[in-house]
Amino acid sequence: MFSILRKFKDGLAKTVAVITQKTHALFGGRKIDAASLDELEEALYTADFGVATTTEILEEIKLAHQKDPELRGQDAAVIGAAVLRRVLAGSEGRFEGAARGKDGSANPEVISLIGVNGSGKTTTAAKLAWMLKQDGRSVTVAACDTFRAAAIEQLRTWTTRLDLELVASQTGADAAAVAFDAWQAAKARGRDYVIIDTAGRLHTKSNLMEELAKIRRVLQKHDPAAPQHSWLVIDGSLGSNSIEQARVFHKSFGLTGLIVTKLDGTSRGGAIVGIWRELRLPIYFVGLGEQAEDLQRFNVDNYVKAVFGLEG
Repeated sequence: MFSILRKFKDGLAKTVAVITQKTHALFGGRKIDAASLDELEEALYTADFGVATTTEILEEIKLAHQKDPELRGQDAAVIGAAVLRRVLAGSEGRFEGAARGKDGSANPEVISLIGVNGSGKTTTAAKLAWMLKQDGRSVTVAACDTFRAAAIEQLRTWTTRLDLELVASQTGADAAAVAFDAWQAAKARGRDYVIIDTAGRLHTKSNLMEELAKIRRVLQKHDPAAPQHSWLVIDGSLGSNSIEQARVFHKSFGLTGLIVTKLDGTSRGGAIVGIWRELRLPIYFVGLGEQAEDLQRFNVDNYVKAVFGLEG
């Protein structure tokens, strides 16, 4: 069984590299000095940790250094990790959904994935369904990105490869109708979850935002609680630039959480911290690679250990 901490370290390798390349003292075990603190400050900004978090980390390390001039890099790393744990307290999305009753009387829970084009919604929908299946849940995936034929085919390819159940229609079909068909099929077949892959949209386009509202209205005619989960899928390589995007989606649709993807392809993995500080939306999953198993539940401890090069 692979190590989850190793998965985080591998997935955040580019972010860690930015820090290690600039702060040899921190990871090399040498004594901390003014130069190494300057290097750490530059590294944290480069990795997109933001002003507030970077300042807190440096102040804690400087205070410890004043008390102990012999403070070494690994000691500073432990302090930095402790600050990040404090800042990220409460950020882990708790998703422990229970399977439905064996008699199939309950409604399936609906997970709606939202976001702009290129954020990774479609692959995330398939990976999430596969994860739930591995956990013993039954899942129906709804191909509601009906604007792009490529999106439907991409999801069909993923669901076929991972042996997942898909409900889809043709390009240009009513996305809300596809969502409802998937919900009906899931209920009839006693499935635990419906995962809806919605069309990518700019958060500034009101007509596309209205389609999301329509999907919700149609589902709520049959289950007032649906969608139980409305998660924004954010491309992690955009860094803190995604905060405004998330803010507008949240105002328009009432997000319940976030999935941050493509962290393996960016050196700006610190943006997770800024997103949490600004929005206070729980982070449920992170994308750490291309494979199905590279979608992982967000874990603060593994994240901070990976960033600061600490072992389990």
